[in-house]
Amino acid sequence: MPQQWRSISFWFVIILNAINVPTVGAQERVRLGLSSVSATSGSIWVAEEKGLFKKHGIDAEVIIIGGGAARVVSSLISGEIQFSVGGGDAVIRADLRGADGVLVASPMKTGLQRLMVRPEIKTPADLKGKTIAITRFGSASHWVLQLFLRKWGMRTDEIKMLQLGSSPAMFASFEKGVVDGAVFTIPTFFLAEERGYRVLADPVDMDIYYLQNSVDSTRSYIKRNRDQALRVVKALCEGLAYFRKNKKDSIQIMQKKLRIQSAQERDVKYLELSYNLLADKFYNQVPYATPKAVETTLEFVAGEEPKAKGADPKQFLDESLVREVEASGFIKSLYEK
Repeated sequence: MPQQWRSISFWFVIILNAINVPTVGAQERVRLGLSSVSATSGSIWVAEEKGLFKKHGIDAEVIIIGGGAARVVSSLISGEIQFSVGGGDAVIRADLRGADGVLVASPMKTGLQRLMVRPEIKTPADLKGKTIAITRFGSASHWVLQLFLRKWGMRTDEIKMLQLGSSPAMFASFEKGVVDGAVFTIPTFFLAEERGYRVLADPVDMDIYYLQNSVDSTRSYIKRNRDQALRVVKALCEGLAYFRKNKKDSIQIMQKKLRIQSAQERDVKYLELSYNLLADKFYNQVPYATPKAVETTLEFVAGEEPKAKGADPKQFLDESLVREVEASGFIKSLYEK
């Protein structure tokens, strides 16, 4: 081979290797928006803090977007962020109006709310005529309370619902005797149990499904950046596995991320209780978003969104990313280590 061709071949190989070998500088920027600050995002914070996104070639920025699920989904649809967490219901509403959002994963099997009641309330029938606190109409606490009532064959007009805006306000009303029960999430229901109030209903024990902390994206982003999206999902799956296998470290990360929240939410005692609940009962090893949870959303929004009636829950899901990661054996390998 002539000298000049050997020289060209040599440099061609060098250039190809430079292109194919990933470097820290070549990591791809992805923004994940959270709709709220809660211990339920523990596995995502773990993926961020332990460098699991970087491990998979993703320079991830996890940000908090105030204004609730609708705001975070608006940022998703506009392209300001590539993934949203906790916007599942709002994604479905947006899709029914022609948007491009899609649910790609769900770390949690169902929502993390409980109906707490006074000790003298022993059965669902005892709720008749009683006042139950929720944050607001249309919120998760409102939906969950209706799901509980339906499971028991009760009507909403058999109780009185009182909107109080926040868990602290609901708890204060509980303590003052203003309400007979309230739908709480972590860590407030732990505090309520300590004060002697009873758990009357827990969705995880009642075969009740609804969306909480779903991981959402857009179909157009996934189509254009499938490999990138797959690596994000791999990092999220690894975050779930790390969370479930490393209690002390995961609690420390949650405490760090919850530093601006209430004293109860930062309290190690309540964080440990939250961790145990998430790791043992709620977090999915393989984070598929369940069609049953989407069915619940479609049912509740049907009054405002006519297209929800008769809609196929699967049209709002893209299970292909989690399915591909699972089929590769990657998730199984995380739990064999």
